[in-house]
Amino acid sequence: MSGIHKDWTNRLPAELPSPLALAYLGDAAYELWVRRFLIDAGLVKVKDLHRLAVELVRAPSQVELLRWLEPQLSEEEMEWVRRGRNANSNRCPKSTDVATYRLATGFECLIGYWTLTCPDKLELLQTYFESRLGNNRQ
Repeated sequence: MSGIHKDWTNRLPAELPSPLALAYLGDAAYELWVRRFLIDAGLVKVKDLHRLAVELVRAPSQVELLRWLEPQLSEEEMEWVRRGRNANSNRCPKSTDVATYRLATGFECLIGYWTLTCPDKLELLQTYFESRLGNNRQ
């Protein structure tokens, strides 16, 4: 696998990874994005970084962000959310209900889709986080 890096832009949906594979990628990409945002925001105490990162990557927080994003999404992006939401991973953590978990999986699928096909779209997260964290920094 070394040296292999695909160009995923302009691919047909059938040529992209499965919704669960995109959610897998989106989960990691989103957590990295959150951690980077918190560092860029000036947080330096690891305890605070961890507490906020955990809060922001929890399924209910992802669903809240998805709801904020929905009016800004194209039909194709909403389709990826639906595909991720409807994909059956056969698991659900005890810390959340099935409906919330599935919506969060749809959100992660969208983030994975953006990561592969249009990473510039991740900048939409910046506005949301700046308004959400506002005065919570430090």
